[in-house]
Amino acid sequence: MSAPFELPRAEPGDAGFDPARLARIDRHLDAYVHDGRLAGYQLAVARGGSLVHTALGGHRDREQGLPVTEDTIWRIYSMTKPITAVAALALWEEGRFELKDPVSRFLPEFARPMVWRSGSVTNPVLDPATEPMQLWHLMTHTAGLTYGFMFAHPVDELYRRGGFEWGVPPGADLAALCERLAELPLLFQPGSEWNYSMGLDVLGRVIEVVTGEPLDVALRRLVLDPLGMHDTGFHVPEADHDRLAMLYGAAPGSGLAVRLEGAATAATRPPAALLGGGGLVSTTADYLRFAEMLRRRGELDGVRILSPRTVAYAASNHLPGNADLTAFGRPLFSETTFDGVGFGLVGSVTIDPVTAKVPGSVGDTGWGGAASTTFWVDPVEDLSVVFMTQLLPSSTHPIRSELKQLVHQALVD
Repeated sequence: MSAPFELPRAEPGDAGFDPARLARIDRHLDAYVHDGRLAGYQLAVARGGSLVHTALGGHRDREQGLPVTEDTIWRIYSMTKPITAVAALALWEEGRFELKDPVSRFLPEFARPMVWRSGSVTNPVLDPATEPMQLWHLMTHTAGLTYGFMFAHPVDELYRRGGFEWGVPPGADLAALCERLAELPLLFQPGSEWNYSMGLDVLGRVIEVVTGEPLDVALRRLVLDPLGMHDTGFHVPEADHDRLAMLYGAAPGSGLAVRLEGAATAATRPPAALLGGGGLVSTTADYLRFAEMLRRRGELDGVRILSPRTVAYAASNHLPGNADLTAFGRPLFSETTFDGVGFGLVGSVTIDPVTAKVPGSVGDTGWGGAASTTFWVDPVEDLSVVFMTQLLPSSTHPIRSELKQLVHQALVD
């Protein structure tokens, strides 16, 4: 088990924070717990490599009366994506592939994708892809893939009919899952738009092919073990089941947290498919180590995962013409806002905080997960922030934008 928060601690005033203003964050998050919108939460804020503020409140299991503790384990869902992307970039640094390599070089089933043009679910009109799907497309959600839970396009319905709605086809491993995805039409020509998608799941399969290892083994070797993220994995071992937070959903209308007992059990056993886009559980302390590695430009505690130049390159906006998601993306669900936000190789990238109407810095990067978790790294303010809770879906409350606002108002240096 990882020791909680191995970073050195600093007094808020010494790190440029006003303690009274930091207390506003706790009051705000506690209000979510007190009125029942969240069961519990955990927050860590670091600056300049030192832990400045931590907070936790409520329960990891409200009905059992079990409080959130420093070592509580959380389902991080799509916050798996940055870890998978970093593992892929570590292989890229070894020369194992180029970003413009076609996906079909590693997964031949994607050699001849078809693209939706018109028609209906039962009678689609499809065109051949005019450009090959490339590896950078998977990393940036520009491959033409989607998610079945979008409910915005006939291709989404085809995903649902294929078993891809809130999960994947039962019993299918990652290889079989990718073969099924390759049979479905793309939403658009590769590289022409941005749409939140299963691209990082497909990238996970590419990692398996490149390394000859199952994805869990590859992630552990390339990222998790070197960073000391020993509580992060694709399921919670039986000995640690009592540390796992319960999963909650938002009640229709009220938005109050309602226990999701059935869905919660999936994290207690190994999955059939190791999903690089959403399969991991972690702790706040573990994920803070990952965030700190990015803030420190690829290195933590003397262990280098990526070169500084790779981290800077990955945190650049890779959308054509430096466009934001509003201009280049479809106005559908995502784990980030769209205005003033671009996308890199690891996560979202702020390109204009004024347009975003959320305080931040040009070049800050991060991502969130379906259960309302989030993290970001700000190289200008030298910040790493990790927030954990367990409420589906993440669009229920504006916690992420509020949290960014509250952290920035507490900075007074």
